[in-house]
Amino acid sequence: MKMPFAKVAMAASLSILVSGVAVAETVLRVSHQFPGGKGDVRDEMVQLMAREVAAADVGLELQVYPGQSLFKAKEQWGALVRGRLDMTSLPLDYASGRHPEFSATLMPGLVRNHERAARLNDSEFMGMIKKVINDAGARVLADAWLAGGFASNKQCITSPDTVQGQTLRAAGPAFDEMLATAGASIASMPSSEIYTAMQTGVLDGANTSSGSFVSYRIYEQVTCLTAPGENALWFMYEPVLISERSWNSLNEEQQAALAAAGQKAEEYFAKEAAGLDQKMIDVFKENGVEVVNMSPDNYQAWLDIAKKSSYKTFAENVPNGQALIDAALAVE
Repeated sequence: MKMPFAKVAMAASLSILVSGVAVAETVLRVSHQFPGGKGDVRDEMVQLMAREVAAADVGLELQVYPGQSLFKAKEQWGALVRGRLDMTSLPLDYASGRHPEFSATLMPGLVRNHERAARLNDSEFMGMIKKVINDAGARVLADAWLAGGFASNKQCITSPDTVQGQTLRAAGPAFDEMLATAGASIASMPSSEIYTAMQTGVLDGANTSSGSFVSYRIYEQVTCLTAPGENALWFMYEPVLISERSWNSLNEEQQAALAAAGQKAEEYFAKEAAGLDQKMIDVFKENGVEVVNMSPDNYQAWLDIAKKSSYKTFAENVPNGQALIDAALAVE
């Protein structure tokens, strides 16, 4: 007895579907807030990982969703640890509301330069931070530290008195407290919102990473940039993270390929990081923005304020707060 044509077609379709599922790749969704395909080094890190994983041919694909196209900037951590998101490139301090220890990764003056940032990656300090990450349900695939500076459309920000009367965006609670103590008003938002906030007069200035200053075209809204230089008050940890649930769903070959891709991305970023500062300076100057540096005396004046405000608050109110500060300062 012949099977009706419709049933034959359906059976064939099901066979194709089943065989398709059998050979389908494991797909991990990667979300970040940064512009995609425009040279932002954090997007480039993730895209490099996607290419490396594809080349490994282990049945694994990374689908990248840049520019907050999958999750908003401050939604990513919660989505990651709940298993709704597989991977992200994230400014870790964005999750300090859930884990206040993460504010140590954007603590004024704790890093100061790129060489020290590289040494911190393998320190007791980062071991303590990564334990919090792991306990929350995520793990680090690639370390990344970005330097940053200040920019304003009101006046150059150098000594602490120059922020008085300005409304600034600072990125995290430690910087917020230091700037407020110096006399600034604070408006909190992710870096992706700085441009519009300055355009509409909500902000007079901001500090953020060198990469974000360029990627978000902040040079179109300011008259003066304080570049990181040798006295960078602002450094932020922005790792590539994976959900522990997603990691555990991979086989050993896939985990090895992803770990290797993360290592390559970290090495790529380390080579690019210092160059981002110079690129920012060049782009801002090309667009008619005055560029200044913070002197050692001004840096120390800010650090003195930070130690009396944000350092003190962090040590008193955060679990292991003083131990985290001590561990970071112990790195030569």
